[in-house]
Amino acid sequence: MSVLIVGSTALDSIKTPKAENPRLLGGSASHAAVAASFFAPVKLVGVVGKDFPKRYVSLYRKHKIDLEGLQIVDGKTFHWSGEYEVNMNNRRTLETELGVFETFTPKLPAAYQDSSFVLLANIAPALQSHVLDQMRRPKFVVADTMDLWLNIALPDLLKLLKRVDGFVLNDSEARQLTKEDNLLVALKKIHKLGPKFVIVKKGEHGAILSTRDGLFLSPAFPLHRVVDPTGAGDSFVGGMMGYLSTANGPVEKNLRRAMIYGSVVASFCCEGFGLKFTTRITRKAIDERVKKLEWLARF
Repeated sequence: MSVLIVGSTALDSIKTPKAENPRLLGGSASHAAVAASFFAPVKLVGVVGKDFPKRYVSLYRKHKIDLEGLQIVDGKTFHWSGEYEVNMNNRRTLETELGVFETFTPKLPAAYQDSSFVLLANIAPALQSHVLDQMRRPKFVVADTMDLWLNIALPDLLKLLKRVDGFVLNDSEARQLTKEDNLLVALKKIHKLGPKFVIVKKGEHGAILSTRDGLFLSPAFPLHRVVDPTGAGDSFVGGMMGYLSTANGPVEKNLRRAMIYGSVVASFCCEGFGLKFTTRITRKAIDERVKKLEWLARF
């Protein structure tokens, strides 16, 4: 089955203490779509301006990503510029130019409306709900979010949570949403808002899956060197959704292993700027790293 991914498509300018790379292919949908493409066909919905480099369109197509839902309109592509400190957990935004993304309204082509697996990557919750309004009967819907929407669009987010199967956020966002310092207490409160599955991203410390039946602790793959963590969270959830869409049996049965695959794809993302490294790996390399991670976590 294919995966429908809706989110931001952007140009990222990234600076670290050791290097600087301008106008890389980025955005939540871009990272998630490339990650998912190692496992399943992907349908991408996003918007770019006429300045969007043709080589990035070719890069999408190299990964066999369906671009019927990619809007190319007059104006400038969403551009984000950020700088990382020596500790890659700390970054600051230097500049944000929304461009055509400011007026983006996701429109699903007819062929996309029957998609079974849907990833609502990080965009405004009202737009995520708008996507669901156009869907017929999706099998599994996951929504990602960020602290911005908790601050300025909380009512829309709470409405969305009643409509999704899975919800992805980081640990600080989980605490912000629930006003709880204890993450386990926070998870119980999030379930009451609607989602059956809640995944809390913890960066280099992996992720936690919470279901009504209990918890799963997913480790991150340890790296000797992190070049650029931009998009790692999106790669994680994209890889997870790609794996789930092709696994046999119910989602509950496959979700833990899907998270491990997502974690491994995210580790490759961190080893290069933007999508430079991720777009050069193979499914074989992913499988080999999954086996290594299984060995590291076994006891």
